[in-house]
Amino acid sequence: MIDIGISTASLFLKTNVEDSFEIIEKLGCKVVEVFLTTFSEYKKEFAEILKGRVKNVKVHSVHSLNNHYEPELFNASPRTQNDAEEIMRNVLNVGKEIGAEFYTFHGPARLKNKPYNVNFPEFGKRVERLNDICKEYGIELCYENVHWAYYYYPGFFKKLKDNSPSVKCTLDIKQAMQSGYDVYEYMDDMGDSIKTVHLCDVVDGKTCLPGTGKFDFCRFFEEILKRNVDAPQLLEVYSGDYQTYDDLAKSLDYLRDCLRKVIG
Repeated sequence: MIDIGISTASLFLKTNVEDSFEIIEKLGCKVVEVFLTTFSEYKKEFAEILKGRVKNVKVHSVHSLNNHYEPELFNASPRTQNDAEEIMRNVLNVGKEIGAEFYTFHGPARLKNKPYNVNFPEFGKRVERLNDICKEYGIELCYENVHWAYYYYPGFFKKLKDNSPSVKCTLDIKQAMQSGYDVYEYMDDMGDSIKTVHLCDVVDGKTCLPGTGKFDFCRFFEEILKRNVDAPQLLEVYSGDYQTYDDLAKSLDYLRDCLRKVIG
């Protein structure tokens, strides 16, 4: 059975991440992605705080404000790479302590959103090394499609996978729409490597809650099931996309209804 869950990123600016789990439980979610947003949240002490708050929900994945360090994981300077790896390890340690199985990864950004010619053999070798680091913490790296990063177009992941065979991926609906490509093209590109799915909607170029936009989630779930994608479907929206937690609850109920209609 596919789970409908939520990312704590949906509660950013509404409450602190350590206080989000009680709210998430009330929303009826059993699976979450934990979004860490600043350096103080990457520390061992904060991991202990989170461990004490995570009770009746399963932490599927950990995500960070990855522009803090992820682009520098590919820096030509070994010293810079090492410093970035140290930060990444801190994030992974928090993930390990709270039971995360996957790490949502953006990688380098495209400066001014311009196309970038990726040397896939070299780039894939580096991603494979980063996934090896993740595995030291019992976690797997999931490369996410992001409109302002290298993986903004369908076809990127297959080339990456050819050079980094162990890499997995995160499918993000809003990022697909913001990139200007059909989400199903990304689904084809990712194949059976999808381990996390981020759900959102977009209207007139602006993000919104599922159930308030025009995206066909019934069709989406049909494709998820048809392709045997065994991954949590996690609501990930921005704080400006809703007013109250009741709005989140209605959106989650809408998604559950869509999934029930598809399952029959």
